[in-house]
Amino acid sequence: MKTLLLSTSEQDIEKAGAIIRGGGLVAFPTETVYGLGANALDEKAVKSIYAAKGRPSDNPLIVHVAKKEDIAPLVREITPKAQALIDAFFPAPLTVILPKADIIPNTTSGGLDTVAIRMPQNETARAVIAASGVPVAAPSANTSGLPSPTKAKYVIDDMNGKIDAIIDGGDCEVGVESTVITLATDVPTILRPGAITKEMIENVIGTVEISPAVLNELGENETAASPGMKYKHYAPKAEIVLVDADKETYKNFVNSRKSAYALCFDGDDVTIDRVTYGSESDDAEQARELFDALRKLDELGAKRVYARMPHKDGVAMAVYNRLIRAAAFRIIDLKKPFTIGLTGATGAGKGHICKELEALGFNIIYSDLVAREVVQKGSPLLDKLADEFGADILKDGELDRALLAERAFADKSHTAKLNSIMHPAIISRCEELAHGLTVLDAPQLFEAHAEDKCYKIVAVTAPKELRAQRIIARDGITAKQAEQRISVQFDDEYYINHSDYVIINDGREIKTQINQILAKIF
Repeated sequence: MKTLLLSTSEQDIEKAGAIIRGGGLVAFPTETVYGLGANALDEKAVKSIYAAKGRPSDNPLIVHVAKKEDIAPLVREITPKAQALIDAFFPAPLTVILPKADIIPNTTSGGLDTVAIRMPQNETARAVIAASGVPVAAPSANTSGLPSPTKAKYVIDDMNGKIDAIIDGGDCEVGVESTVITLATDVPTILRPGAITKEMIENVIGTVEISPAVLNELGENETAASPGMKYKHYAPKAEIVLVDADKETYKNFVNSRKSAYALCFDGDDVTIDRVTYGSESDDAEQARELFDALRKLDELGAKRVYARMPHKDGVAMAVYNRLIRAAAFRIIDLKKPFTIGLTGATGAGKGHICKELEALGFNIIYSDLVAREVVQKGSPLLDKLADEFGADILKDGELDRALLAERAFADKSHTAKLNSIMHPAIISRCEELAHGLTVLDAPQLFEAHAEDKCYKIVAVTAPKELRAQRIIARDGITAKQAEQRISVQFDDEYYINHSDYVIINDGREIKTQINQILAKIF
Protein backbone atom coordinates (compact mmCIF):
# COMPACT_ATOMS: atom_id res chain seq x y z
CA MET A 1 0.00 0.00 0.00
CA LYS A 2 1.23 3.51 -0.80
CA THR A 3 0.88 5.79 2.20
CA LEU A 4 0.14 9.45 1.47
CA LEU A 5 2.04 12.00 3.57
CA LEU A 6 -0.32 14.89 4.21
CA SER A 7 -0.07 18.35 5.80
CA THR A 8 -2.56 20.16 8.02
CA SER A 9 -3.87 22.22 5.11
CA GLU A 10 -7.60 22.42 4.62
CA GLN A 11 -7.30 20.47 1.35
CA ASP A 12 -5.34 17.62 2.99
CA ILE A 13 -7.69 17.48 5.96
CA GLU A 14 -10.63 17.09 3.57
CA LYS A 15 -8.70 14.34 1.77
CA ALA A 16 -8.04 12.57 5.10
CA GLY A 17 -11.72 12.83 6.03
CA ALA A 18 -12.75 11.29 2.73
CA ILE A 19 -10.33 8.36 3.26
CA ILE A 20 -11.81 7.61 6.69
CA ARG A 21 -15.36 8.00 5.41
CA GLY A 22 -14.54 5.53 2.65
CA GLY A 23 -13.25 2.86 5.05
CA GLY A 24 -9.53 3.73 4.99
CA LEU A 25 -6.97 4.43 7.71
CA VAL A 26 -5.42 7.82 8.49
CA ALA A 27 -2.89 8.68 11.20
CA PHE A 28 -3.37 12.17 12.61
CA PRO A 29 -2.02 14.24 15.52
CA THR A 30 -3.86 14.76 18.79
CA GLU A 31 -2.69 16.67 21.85
CA THR A 32 -1.73 13.34 23.50
CA VAL A 33 -0.18 11.07 20.83
CA TYR A 34 -0.75 10.40 17.15
CA GLY A 35 -3.92 8.39 16.54
CA LEU A 36 -4.68 5.84 13.82
CA GLY A 37 -8.20 6.65 12.71
CA ALA A 38 -10.94 4.63 11.03
CA ASN A 39 -14.73 4.86 10.86
CA ALA A 40 -15.78 3.57 14.30
CA LEU A 41 -19.11 2.33 12.90
CA ASP A 42 -17.53 0.34 10.05
CA GLU A 43 -16.56 -3.06 11.40
CA LYS A 44 -14.33 -3.87 8.41
CA ALA A 45 -12.48 -0.55 8.76
CA VAL A 46 -11.96 -1.12 12.48
CA LYS A 47 -10.58 -4.60 11.83
CA SER A 48 -8.04 -3.01 9.51
CA ILE A 49 -6.77 -0.96 12.49
CA TYR A 50 -6.06 -4.16 14.41
CA ALA A 51 -4.34 -5.62 11.37
CA ALA A 52 -2.15 -2.56 10.73
CA LYS A 53 -1.07 -2.33 14.36
CA GLY A 54 -0.84 -6.06 15.06
CA ARG A 55 -3.16 -5.31 17.98
CA PRO A 56 -5.16 -7.96 19.89
CA SER A 57 -8.85 -7.64 19.02
CA ASP A 58 -9.90 -7.84 22.70
CA ASN A 59 -8.22 -4.49 23.37
CA PRO A 60 -11.01 -1.85 23.12
CA LEU A 61 -10.63 1.27 21.01
CA ILE A 62 -11.47 4.87 21.89
CA VAL A 63 -14.08 6.57 19.72
CA HIS A 64 -13.27 10.20 18.91
CA VAL A 65 -15.85 12.89 18.14
CA ALA A 66 -15.58 16.44 16.83
CA LYS A 67 -18.44 17.97 18.82
CA LYS A 68 -20.10 17.31 22.18
CA GLU A 69 -23.46 16.71 20.53
CA ASP A 70 -21.94 13.79 18.59
CA ILE A 71 -21.69 11.76 21.80
CA ALA A 72 -25.36 11.04 22.53
CA PRO A 73 -26.00 8.69 19.55
CA LEU A 74 -23.04 6.50 20.58
CA VAL A 75 -24.16 5.69 24.15
CA ARG A 76 -27.31 4.44 25.87
CA GLU A 77 -27.24 7.30 28.34
CA ILE A 78 -25.07 10.26 29.27
CA THR A 79 -25.17 10.05 33.05
CA PRO A 80 -25.14 13.23 35.17
CA LYS A 81 -21.51 12.67 36.17
CA ALA A 82 -20.53 12.04 32.57
CA GLN A 83 -22.27 15.23 31.52
CA ALA A 84 -20.47 17.14 34.27
CA LEU A 85 -17.10 15.90 33.00
CA ILE A 86 -18.00 16.67 29.40
CA ASP A 87 -19.07 20.19 30.36
CA ALA A 88 -16.00 20.79 32.51
CA PHE A 89 -13.29 19.34 30.27
CA PHE A 90 -14.24 18.51 26.68
CA PRO A 91 -12.37 19.01 24.40
CA ALA A 92 -9.57 17.50 26.47
CA PRO A 93 -7.14 14.60 26.95
CA LEU A 94 -9.94 12.76 28.76
CA THR A 95 -11.89 9.65 27.76
CA VAL A 96 -15.17 8.64 29.41
CA ILE A 97 -16.55 5.10 29.28
CA LEU A 98 -20.32 4.61 29.16
CA PRO A 99 -22.70 1.80 28.19
CA LYS A 100 -22.64 1.70 24.40
CA ALA A 101 -25.44 2.17 21.92
CA ASP A 102 -26.29 -0.62 19.49
CA ILE A 103 -24.60 1.19 16.59
CA ILE A 104 -21.15 0.59 18.13
CA PRO A 105 -19.77 -2.69 16.73
CA ASN A 106 -18.30 -5.23 19.14
CA THR A 107 -15.08 -4.98 17.15
CA THR A 108 -14.76 -1.33 18.21
CA SER A 109 -15.55 -2.00 21.87
CA GLY A 110 -13.32 -5.05 22.15
CA GLY A 111 -16.38 -7.20 22.83
CA LEU A 112 -17.43 -5.11 25.84
CA ASP A 113 -20.88 -3.59 26.39
CA THR A 114 -19.31 -0.18 26.96
CA VAL A 115 -17.71 2.38 24.68
CA ALA A 116 -14.88 4.85 25.35
CA ILE A 117 -15.56 8.38 24.07
CA ARG A 118 -13.15 11.29 23.65
CA MET A 119 -13.24 14.73 22.10
CA PRO A 120 -9.62 15.71 21.38
CA GLN A 121 -8.33 19.17 22.14
CA ASN A 122 -6.09 19.25 19.07
CA GLU A 123 -7.75 21.33 16.33
CA THR A 124 -6.34 19.25 13.49
CA ALA A 125 -7.73 16.08 15.07
CA ARG A 126 -11.21 17.59 15.41
CA ALA A 127 -11.04 18.94 11.86
CA VAL A 128 -10.21 15.49 10.47
CA ILE A 129 -13.06 13.89 12.44
CA ALA A 130 -15.48 16.58 11.29
CA ALA A 131 -14.34 16.17 7.67
CA SER A 132 -14.95 12.42 7.87
CA GLY A 133 -18.54 12.91 9.03
CA VAL A 134 -18.33 9.80 11.27
CA PRO A 135 -17.10 8.99 14.78
CA VAL A 136 -13.49 7.88 14.52
CA ALA A 137 -11.95 4.95 16.35
CA ALA A 138 -8.31 5.88 16.90
CA PRO A 139 -5.77 4.03 19.02
CA SER A 140 -2.17 5.22 18.99
CA ALA A 141 -0.62 5.09 15.52
CA ASN A 142 2.16 2.63 16.30
CA THR A 143 2.93 -1.04 16.07
CA SER A 144 1.13 -2.62 19.01
CA GLY A 145 3.27 -2.78 22.12
CA LEU A 146 5.85 -0.20 21.02
CA PRO A 147 6.02 3.31 22.50
CA SER A 148 3.21 5.54 21.30
CA PRO A 149 4.32 8.11 18.69
CA THR A 150 4.39 11.79 19.59
CA LYS A 151 6.14 12.79 16.36
CA ALA A 152 5.09 12.08 12.78
CA LYS A 153 8.44 10.45 11.99
CA TYR A 154 7.68 7.62 14.43
CA VAL A 155 4.31 7.07 12.76
CA ILE A 156 6.09 6.85 9.43
CA ASP A 157 8.57 4.36 10.89
CA ASP A 158 5.76 2.08 12.09
CA MET A 159 2.93 2.60 9.61
CA ASN A 160 4.38 3.57 6.24
CA GLY A 161 3.04 1.12 3.67
CA LYS A 162 0.38 -0.23 6.04
CA ILE A 163 -2.17 2.60 6.05
CA ASP A 164 -3.65 5.07 3.57
CA ALA A 165 -2.32 8.38 4.90
CA ILE A 166 -0.35 10.15 7.63
CA ILE A 167 -0.90 13.79 8.58
CA ASP A 168 2.21 15.52 9.90
CA GLY A 169 0.93 17.91 12.55
CA GLY A 170 4.14 18.44 14.49
CA ASP A 171 4.91 17.26 18.00
CA CYS A 172 2.16 16.33 20.44
CA GLU A 173 1.82 18.63 23.43
CA VAL A 174 0.86 16.23 26.23
CA GLY A 175 2.87 13.17 25.23
CA VAL A 176 0.92 10.41 27.00
CA GLU A 177 -2.49 9.07 26.08
CA SER A 178 -5.69 10.45 27.55
CA THR A 179 -6.97 9.75 31.03
CA VAL A 180 -9.62 7.02 30.81
CA ILE A 181 -12.41 6.95 33.38
CA THR A 182 -15.31 4.53 33.43
CA LEU A 183 -18.70 5.82 34.52
CA ALA A 184 -20.27 2.40 34.04
CA THR A 185 -19.41 1.36 37.59
CA ASP A 186 -20.94 2.30 40.94
CA VAL A 187 -17.98 4.54 41.72
CA PRO A 188 -16.29 6.30 38.78
CA THR A 189 -12.92 4.60 38.27
CA ILE A 190 -9.79 5.73 36.45
CA LEU A 191 -8.54 2.88 34.26
CA ARG A 192 -5.65 4.77 32.68
CA PRO A 193 -4.10 7.94 34.11
CA GLY A 194 -3.19 10.92 31.97
CA ALA A 195 -2.93 14.70 32.01
CA ILE A 196 -6.39 15.07 33.55
CA THR A 197 -5.65 13.92 37.08
CA LYS A 198 -7.76 12.24 39.75
CA GLU A 199 -7.77 15.47 41.76
CA MET A 200 -9.03 17.48 38.79
CA ILE A 201 -11.84 15.00 38.17
CA GLU A 202 -12.84 14.82 41.84
CA ASN A 203 -13.20 18.60 41.89
CA VAL A 204 -16.02 18.11 39.38
CA ILE A 205 -17.80 14.85 40.32
CA GLY A 206 -16.58 13.92 43.79
CA THR A 207 -15.06 10.60 44.81
CA VAL A 208 -13.14 8.71 42.14
CA GLU A 209 -11.29 5.43 42.51
CA ILE A 210 -8.07 4.32 40.82
CA SER A 211 -8.22 0.86 39.29
CA PRO A 212 -5.61 -1.49 40.86
CA ALA A 213 -4.51 -2.27 37.28
CA VAL A 214 -3.21 1.30 36.89
CA LEU A 215 -0.18 0.59 39.07
CA ASN A 216 -0.20 -3.21 38.99
CA GLU A 217 -0.65 -6.07 36.55
CA LEU A 218 -4.10 -7.13 35.44
CA GLY A 219 -5.35 -10.04 37.52
CA GLU A 220 -5.44 -13.52 36.04
CA ASN A 221 -8.32 -13.82 33.54
CA GLU A 222 -9.16 -10.12 34.08
CA THR A 223 -10.44 -8.34 30.95
CA ALA A 224 -8.85 -5.09 29.78
CA ALA A 225 -11.63 -2.50 30.09
CA SER A 226 -9.47 0.24 28.58
CA PRO A 227 -6.57 0.57 26.17
CA GLY A 228 -3.17 0.44 27.85
CA MET A 229 -4.03 -2.08 30.55
CA LYS A 230 -2.15 -4.99 29.03
CA TYR A 231 0.79 -6.61 30.86
CA LYS A 232 3.45 -5.23 28.51
CA HIS A 233 2.78 -2.08 26.55
CA TYR A 234 4.53 1.08 25.34
CA ALA A 235 7.81 -0.87 25.29
CA PRO A 236 10.85 -0.21 23.09
CA LYS A 237 12.88 -3.10 21.73
CA ALA A 238 15.36 -2.53 24.56
CA GLU A 239 14.75 -4.27 27.87
CA ILE A 240 13.57 -1.71 30.42
CA VAL A 241 14.11 -2.16 34.15
CA LEU A 242 12.66 0.38 36.60
CA VAL A 243 14.90 1.37 39.50
CA ASP A 244 13.14 2.60 42.61
CA ALA A 245 15.83 4.64 44.34
CA ASP A 246 16.75 8.11 45.51
CA LYS A 247 18.97 10.20 43.28
CA GLU A 248 22.27 9.23 44.91
CA THR A 249 21.53 5.50 45.11
CA TYR A 250 20.33 5.46 41.50
CA LYS A 251 23.49 7.23 40.37
CA ASN A 252 25.77 4.78 42.15
CA PHE A 253 23.82 1.82 40.84
CA VAL A 254 23.59 2.74 37.15
CA ASN A 255 27.17 3.98 37.01
CA SER A 256 28.23 0.43 37.86
CA ARG A 257 26.21 -0.98 34.92
CA LYS A 258 28.82 -0.28 32.24
CA SER A 259 27.14 -2.03 29.31
CA ALA A 260 23.68 -0.56 29.90
CA TYR A 261 21.85 2.71 29.29
CA ALA A 262 20.25 5.01 31.84
CA LEU A 263 16.80 6.52 31.32
CA CYS A 264 16.94 9.31 33.84
CA PHE A 265 16.01 12.88 34.71
CA ASP A 266 17.81 16.03 33.62
CA GLY A 267 20.61 16.71 36.07
CA ASP A 268 21.13 13.12 37.21
CA ASP A 269 24.88 12.53 37.60
CA VAL A 270 25.11 9.52 35.32
CA THR A 271 28.34 8.50 33.60
CA ILE A 272 27.03 5.62 31.43
CA ASP A 273 25.18 6.25 28.15
CA ARG A 274 21.95 8.05 28.96
CA VAL A 275 18.69 9.39 27.63
CA THR A 276 16.69 11.82 29.75
CA TYR A 277 12.94 12.26 30.00
CA GLY A 278 12.54 15.66 31.58
CA SER A 279 13.04 17.27 34.95
CA GLU A 280 12.50 15.36 38.19
CA SER A 281 10.26 18.18 39.41
CA ASP A 282 8.20 18.66 36.22
CA ASP A 283 5.58 15.90 35.75
CA ALA A 284 4.18 17.41 32.56
CA GLU A 285 7.62 17.55 30.97
CA GLN A 286 8.22 13.90 31.88
CA ALA A 287 4.95 12.95 30.19
CA ARG A 288 5.80 14.98 27.11
CA GLU A 289 9.31 13.51 26.79
CA LEU A 290 8.80 9.87 27.82
CA PHE A 291 7.77 8.17 24.58
CA ASP A 292 10.35 10.08 22.56
CA ALA A 293 13.00 8.98 25.03
CA LEU A 294 11.94 5.34 24.69
CA ARG A 295 12.14 5.62 20.91
CA LYS A 296 15.58 7.22 21.11
CA LEU A 297 16.86 4.27 23.12
CA ASP A 298 16.06 1.98 20.21
CA GLU A 299 17.66 4.39 17.76
CA LEU A 300 20.83 4.27 19.88
CA GLY A 301 20.82 0.48 19.91
CA ALA A 302 20.29 0.13 23.66
CA LYS A 303 19.76 -3.45 24.81
CA ARG A 304 19.22 -3.01 28.55
CA VAL A 305 18.00 0.21 30.17
CA TYR A 306 17.74 1.16 33.84
CA ALA A 307 15.02 3.78 34.24
CA ARG A 308 14.79 6.01 37.27
CA MET A 309 11.29 5.72 38.70
CA PRO A 310 9.02 8.77 38.79
CA HIS A 311 6.62 9.32 41.67
CA LYS A 312 3.07 8.05 41.41
CA ASP A 313 0.71 10.98 41.88
CA GLY A 314 -0.60 13.78 39.70
CA VAL A 315 0.44 13.60 36.06
CA ALA A 316 3.44 11.51 37.13
CA MET A 317 1.04 8.64 37.80
CA ALA A 318 0.54 8.49 34.02
CA VAL A 319 4.31 8.44 33.48
CA TYR A 320 4.73 5.63 36.00
CA ASN A 321 1.82 3.71 34.47
CA ARG A 322 3.49 3.78 31.03
CA LEU A 323 6.96 3.00 32.34
CA ILE A 324 5.90 0.04 34.48
CA ARG A 325 4.28 -1.55 31.44
CA ALA A 326 7.24 -0.73 29.21
CA ALA A 327 9.32 -2.57 31.80
CA ALA A 328 6.86 -5.51 31.95
CA PHE A 329 6.69 -4.84 35.71
CA ARG A 330 10.42 -5.45 36.29
CA ILE A 331 11.45 -3.27 39.25
CA ILE A 332 14.66 -3.10 41.26
CA ASP A 333 13.69 -1.76 44.66
CA LEU A 334 16.69 0.03 46.15
CA LYS A 335 14.65 2.07 48.61
CA LYS A 336 14.70 -0.79 51.06
CA PRO A 337 17.65 -0.44 53.42
CA PHE A 338 19.25 -3.70 52.33
CA THR A 339 19.74 -4.65 48.70
CA ILE A 340 20.49 -8.27 49.55
CA GLY A 341 19.70 -10.13 52.73
CA LEU A 342 22.29 -12.90 52.99
CA THR A 343 21.27 -15.65 55.35
CA GLY A 344 21.66 -19.32 56.13
CA ALA A 345 22.42 -21.64 59.02
CA THR A 346 25.57 -21.27 61.10
CA GLY A 347 28.64 -22.66 59.37
CA ALA A 348 27.19 -22.33 55.88
CA GLY A 349 30.03 -20.01 54.87
CA LYS A 350 28.32 -16.66 54.47
CA GLY A 351 31.52 -14.81 55.36
CA HIS A 352 33.24 -16.04 52.22
CA ILE A 353 30.28 -14.94 50.10
CA CYS A 354 30.41 -11.51 51.73
CA LYS A 355 34.07 -11.08 50.80
CA GLU A 356 33.25 -11.83 47.17
CA LEU A 357 30.37 -9.34 47.19
CA GLU A 358 32.49 -6.70 48.90
CA ALA A 359 35.05 -7.05 46.11
CA LEU A 360 32.22 -6.29 43.68
CA GLY A 361 31.49 -2.99 45.44
CA PHE A 362 28.75 -3.91 47.89
CA ASN A 363 28.57 -2.35 51.33
CA ILE A 364 28.58 -5.30 53.76
CA ILE A 365 26.94 -5.16 57.17
CA TYR A 366 27.77 -8.08 59.44
CA SER A 367 24.89 -8.47 61.87
CA ASP A 368 27.05 -10.60 64.19
CA LEU A 369 29.45 -7.66 64.63
CA VAL A 370 26.50 -5.33 65.18
CA ALA A 371 25.18 -7.78 67.76
CA ARG A 372 28.42 -7.34 69.71
CA GLU A 373 28.25 -3.57 69.33
CA VAL A 374 24.75 -3.24 70.79
CA VAL A 375 25.71 -5.11 73.99
CA GLN A 376 28.89 -3.21 74.77
CA LYS A 377 29.40 -2.06 78.33
CA GLY A 378 26.76 0.49 79.32
CA SER A 379 24.18 -0.69 76.79
CA PRO A 380 20.57 -0.66 78.11
CA LEU A 381 20.17 -4.12 76.55
CA LEU A 382 22.45 -5.62 79.20
CA ASP A 383 19.92 -5.07 81.97
CA LYS A 384 17.21 -6.70 79.90
CA LEU A 385 19.42 -9.70 79.22
CA ALA A 386 20.37 -9.99 82.89
CA ASP A 387 16.73 -9.89 83.95
CA GLU A 388 15.94 -12.72 81.57
CA PHE A 389 19.02 -14.94 81.79
CA GLY A 390 20.48 -14.14 85.21
CA ALA A 391 22.56 -11.34 86.72
CA ASP A 392 25.69 -13.48 86.62
CA ILE A 393 25.91 -13.13 82.82
CA LEU A 394 27.39 -9.70 83.60
CA LYS A 395 30.95 -9.55 84.94
CA ASP A 396 31.96 -6.03 86.02
CA GLY A 397 29.38 -4.66 83.59
CA GLU A 398 30.67 -6.74 80.68
CA LEU A 399 28.61 -9.47 79.04
CA ASP A 400 29.80 -13.05 79.49
CA ARG A 401 28.85 -14.12 75.98
CA ALA A 402 29.71 -17.77 76.49
CA LEU A 403 27.47 -18.07 79.54
CA LEU A 404 24.67 -16.22 77.76
CA ALA A 405 25.01 -18.53 74.76
CA GLU A 406 24.94 -21.62 76.97
CA ARG A 407 21.65 -20.53 78.52
CA ALA A 408 20.06 -18.93 75.47
CA PHE A 409 20.70 -21.91 73.22
CA ALA A 410 19.62 -24.49 75.79
CA ASP A 411 16.24 -24.76 74.07
CA LYS A 412 14.14 -22.96 71.51
CA SER A 413 12.06 -21.05 74.05
CA HIS A 414 15.19 -19.50 75.56
CA THR A 415 16.49 -18.68 72.09
CA ALA A 416 13.21 -16.96 71.29
CA LYS A 417 13.53 -14.79 74.42
CA LEU A 418 17.07 -13.80 73.43
CA ASN A 419 15.89 -12.92 69.92
CA SER A 420 13.03 -10.74 71.18
CA ILE A 421 15.55 -8.60 73.06
CA MET A 422 18.37 -8.52 70.56
CA HIS A 423 16.85 -8.51 67.10
CA PRO A 424 15.05 -5.13 67.12
CA ALA A 425 18.18 -3.36 68.34
CA ILE A 426 20.43 -5.15 65.86
CA ILE A 427 18.25 -4.47 62.83
CA SER A 428 17.77 -0.83 63.82
CA ARG A 429 21.52 -0.33 64.02
CA CYS A 430 22.05 -2.18 60.72
CA GLU A 431 19.62 0.19 59.04
CA GLU A 432 21.65 3.14 60.31
CA LEU A 433 24.76 1.62 58.68
CA ALA A 434 23.09 0.88 55.33
CA HIS A 435 24.01 3.01 52.32
CA GLY A 436 24.14 2.36 48.60
CA LEU A 437 24.09 -1.26 47.50
CA THR A 438 24.09 -2.99 50.87
CA VAL A 439 24.33 -6.65 51.83
CA LEU A 440 23.02 -7.58 55.26
CA ASP A 441 24.81 -10.70 56.49
CA ALA A 442 22.16 -11.99 58.88
CA PRO A 443 22.12 -15.61 60.03
CA GLN A 444 18.84 -14.89 61.80
CA LEU A 445 17.24 -12.77 59.10
CA PHE A 446 13.92 -14.61 59.31
CA GLU A 447 13.89 -14.86 63.09
CA ALA A 448 14.37 -11.07 63.19
CA HIS A 449 11.51 -10.59 60.71
CA ALA A 450 13.82 -8.44 58.59
CA GLU A 451 13.07 -10.08 55.24
CA ASP A 452 10.75 -7.23 54.20
CA LYS A 453 13.64 -4.80 54.61
CA CYS A 454 15.59 -6.59 51.85
CA TYR A 455 15.13 -6.24 48.10
CA LYS A 456 16.23 -9.84 47.52
CA ILE A 457 17.16 -12.67 49.86
CA VAL A 458 20.01 -15.07 49.14
CA ALA A 459 20.43 -18.18 51.27
CA VAL A 460 23.76 -19.97 51.68
CA THR A 461 23.52 -23.68 52.35
CA ALA A 462 25.96 -26.50 53.05
CA PRO A 463 25.69 -30.07 54.39
CA LYS A 464 25.07 -30.29 58.14
CA GLU A 465 28.26 -32.26 58.82
CA LEU A 466 30.38 -29.71 56.97
CA ARG A 467 28.75 -26.84 58.87
CA ALA A 468 29.49 -28.53 62.19
CA GLN A 469 33.16 -28.93 61.23
CA ARG A 470 33.39 -25.27 60.27
CA ILE A 471 31.92 -23.85 63.49
CA ILE A 472 33.97 -26.18 65.70
CA ALA A 473 37.13 -24.90 63.99
CA ARG A 474 35.92 -21.30 63.90
CA ASP A 475 34.65 -20.92 67.47
CA GLY A 476 36.70 -23.48 69.34
CA ILE A 477 33.64 -25.27 70.68
CA THR A 478 32.85 -28.95 71.17
CA ALA A 479 30.91 -31.13 68.76
CA LYS A 480 28.06 -31.22 71.28
CA GLN A 481 27.94 -27.43 71.46
CA ALA A 482 28.02 -27.25 67.67
CA GLU A 483 25.14 -29.68 67.42
CA GLN A 484 23.20 -27.65 69.98
CA ARG A 485 23.61 -24.45 67.96
CA ILE A 486 22.58 -26.17 64.73
CA SER A 487 19.52 -27.76 66.35
CA VAL A 488 17.87 -24.45 67.24
CA GLN A 489 18.14 -23.05 63.72
CA PHE A 490 16.00 -23.58 60.63
CA ASP A 491 16.99 -26.41 58.33
CA ASP A 492 18.20 -25.87 54.77
CA GLU A 493 14.76 -26.55 53.33
CA TYR A 494 13.33 -23.59 55.22
CA TYR A 495 16.03 -21.22 53.92
CA ILE A 496 15.59 -22.49 50.37
CA ASN A 497 11.79 -22.12 50.43
CA HIS A 498 11.88 -18.61 51.90
CA SER A 499 14.68 -17.10 49.79
CA ASP A 500 14.84 -15.74 46.27
CA TYR A 501 18.14 -17.40 45.43
CA VAL A 502 20.42 -20.07 46.91
CA ILE A 503 24.21 -20.46 46.94
CA ILE A 504 25.43 -23.99 47.68
CA ASN A 505 28.73 -23.71 49.54
CA ASP A 506 29.98 -27.28 49.64
CA GLY A 507 33.13 -26.83 47.60
CA ARG A 508 31.40 -25.78 44.38
CA GLU A 509 32.63 -22.74 42.47
CA ILE A 510 31.27 -19.71 44.33
CA LYS A 511 32.01 -16.80 41.98
CA THR A 512 29.99 -18.35 39.18
CA GLN A 513 26.98 -18.83 41.46
CA ILE A 514 27.23 -15.23 42.69
CA ASN A 515 27.53 -13.79 39.20
CA GLN A 516 24.56 -15.80 37.97
CA ILE A 517 22.42 -14.50 40.81
CA LEU A 518 23.51 -10.89 40.36
CA ALA A 519 22.74 -11.10 36.63
CA LYS A 520 19.18 -12.17 37.49
CA ILE A 521 18.73 -9.52 40.18
CA PHE A 522 20.12 -6.59 38.21
